[in-house]
Amino acid sequence: MNALNRISIFVCLGTAVLWFFSALLLVEVAPSEIGVRQSALTGVSDEDLGPGWHWSIPGIHKITVLPANYQFLDYTDDSVGPQEPLQIRTKDNNIVHLDVSVPIRIVKGRAQALVKAGNHARDSDGRYRFQRLAEDTTVSVLREHLAELDSKGFYTSQKRIDVAASTLNLLNQSLEDLNVEAEAVLIRAVRFRTEYESQLQQIQLNEQNKLLDQSRQRVADQQQTLDNYVQGTNALAAAREQEWIKRQAELERAYQVGFIDVQGDNTPGAARRALTGLSAEGRVTLQTAAAAVFGVESADDLGEAYLLGIKNIEAETREYAKRVTAEANAIAARLQAEGEAKLAEVRGRFESRINALLNSPAGRAYVAWKTAANIQFSETLTFHSSDGIPSVLRLRDFAGKFMNR
Repeated sequence: MNALNRISIFVCLGTAVLWFFSALLLVEVAPSEIGVRQSALTGVSDEDLGPGWHWSIPGIHKITVLPANYQFLDYTDDSVGPQEPLQIRTKDNNIVHLDVSVPIRIVKGRAQALVKAGNHARDSDGRYRFQRLAEDTTVSVLREHLAELDSKGFYTSQKRIDVAASTLNLLNQSLEDLNVEAEAVLIRAVRFRTEYESQLQQIQLNEQNKLLDQSRQRVADQQQTLDNYVQGTNALAAAREQEWIKRQAELERAYQVGFIDVQGDNTPGAARRALTGLSAEGRVTLQTAAAAVFGVESADDLGEAYLLGIKNIEAETREYAKRVTAEANAIAARLQAEGEAKLAEVRGRFESRINALLNSPAGRAYVAWKTAANIQFSETLTFHSSDGIPSVLRLRDFAGKFMNR
């Protein structure tokens, strides 16, 4: 336990020593700040210090911390401080009140130059000296440069934007010696005297109506252009449709009817007979004409099927089918009649042979035997004969009767 106590004491003492020396020798620069190191031996450092912890030996070093974020110079009614809206006399001798905001900040890497110039000190109102100087410079440049606009220029958005951009360039040139830069010149509101405001509203209304009329005219021009384009497109589409209908009709006729002139002969096979009778030159001419219609480069690829057409081939097929079917039906009827006659002849001979066999003694015995097998006598025999012997017991006579003897 004593060893553990000693270790805990050493850890606590070490932590206290490190905290003491870090608090004594380190200075923190926040992310929204810029640090500048001043040395009693070498003066102000030539490099700015970024966010983080930096060495500072007491009695030798001093780190000055300045704001790195934007500081707003507001000249509006709702601003905090002594600033008020800028009052400027325009070129046409009219008084205008402007609400302007100008965000400024220290130029990156120039904080050390600002400290060397002594503008990092604070005034009695708590502001940095560079802020006060930047404000004075900004007011001077704004009053001087914005006064170049007339009343119309202030209520014309594009002119107001253009003069704000040029004012920003002049302002940054004037702020360069202070090591400060402005991000933008934001004209937030423009107000004239009450009498002029009424006139201005009417002027602006007239301007808006003028712009509206111009927009309507441009819309009408564009609509006319669109209508012309639509009409032209519809006309081209109709013409192209007619061309395709014509082309489709030509292809339909070529595929269905073919290219053979049958000279009015509509019998099946007339087109093939006409094609067979063509000379070699006539056949080549016919293939060339067919290739032009079908859009085929090589006329040799077009065989008889393309030249004859579907309808002619169908007519030949139907005629062939009917002819072959009729011939087959005739042959089938003849063969069926011959077969039936042959069958009747064989059946007659068979019946004659059967009758001859049945008429023989053996046949008659066979018939008697078959007949006797189907006779059933009464279970009770009666004796009615005069000689006292039943007729069924006279087997010879009984068999003779069945054999017709």
